[in-house]
Amino acid sequence: MRLERKRFHSVVGNSVAGVPNGYDLPCGSDCGHVPRDGAVRRGRSAGSHRLRDPLPRSRGDHRLARRGLFGAGQLTAAGALARALTAAMLGAVAMVGSCLPANAQDGAAPLPPPRPEALRPSPTSAPPRPASPGPDKRQAGASLPVREADSACPEILSAVPGNRVRAVSIKASEQGCTVLEPVTVEALAIRGPAGPLQIRIDPPVTLACDMARVVADWLDTTVQPLARGHFGRDLASLRVGGGHECRRRNRSTAGPLSEHATGRALDVFGLTLAGPEPDAGVTVEAPKGQVQNRFLEAVRQSACGAFATALGPGSDAAHADHLHLDIMERRSAASRFCQ
Repeated sequence: MRLERKRFHSVVGNSVAGVPNGYDLPCGSDCGHVPRDGAVRRGRSAGSHRLRDPLPRSRGDHRLARRGLFGAGQLTAAGALARALTAAMLGAVAMVGSCLPANAQDGAAPLPPPRPEALRPSPTSAPPRPASPGPDKRQAGASLPVREADSACPEILSAVPGNRVRAVSIKASEQGCTVLEPVTVEALAIRGPAGPLQIRIDPPVTLACDMARVVADWLDTTVQPLARGHFGRDLASLRVGGGHECRRRNRSTAGPLSEHATGRALDVFGLTLAGPEPDAGVTVEAPKGQVQNRFLEAVRQSACGAFATALGPGSDAAHADHLHLDIMERRSAASRFCQ
């Protein structure tokens, strides 16, 4: 672009925007108009960098100003303000450091204030003695804990109409085979569609009273509704094989005692349904047809919720022909072992 020199004269005062009167500026054809206030509004010429700002600027200020982002005065004022703030912050940090105690300045943790005299322990007072542990409720040589007897359980169970339950006395043949509140169960009552029904226990079995109550609730609330749902018939009897028996698990000669030793286990071999039909019996070992299979599977699953342990066919060889149900005490009351 061809440059031509023009002479600018101020209309107000003797200079134009800080340019002395009569100063020659190289200017192109798009040289801006000089208003009456003496400022060049647009189209700064290529040689305008020769004009000096009234305040010095850094190289970064020059670059920002050249891009048109900030004016020279704005950048210089911002830099001065930043330096002033930095100096003030350093001064505040120095004042805080001078106010800290000597041990804090050395890097040691500050000590807490001394304890009031009223709160100091008396030198003559003896330290508190730990509480003595309660009596051990586990009998010597027994593998199962001894539970507290519920003297009202036999009376409550025998008072239910339809229950044939009587309290008995059992002498433990071996240490650890004690049965709390033993009862002999001959029949248990359940609710039928037309009124109370009676389920025979075949043969009668001796159980701990708390186990007998769990069995009665399970038959009434679960097994009877399942029988009505699968066969449309009521439950008639429960074929069992073992209740209280002082022996070890799986009839082994060593190892822990079985829950049968304390009367808290029951083996179920089959169930019978009310009616004259020949297929009224359902055996655990050999169910007949798909309906009986589904019924026994549902009964087995319900036993996992009612009892602490439920073992049956498929778990091991010792339980291939019956369901083993017990209320073994575990760490958690919600713990279950089902196979």
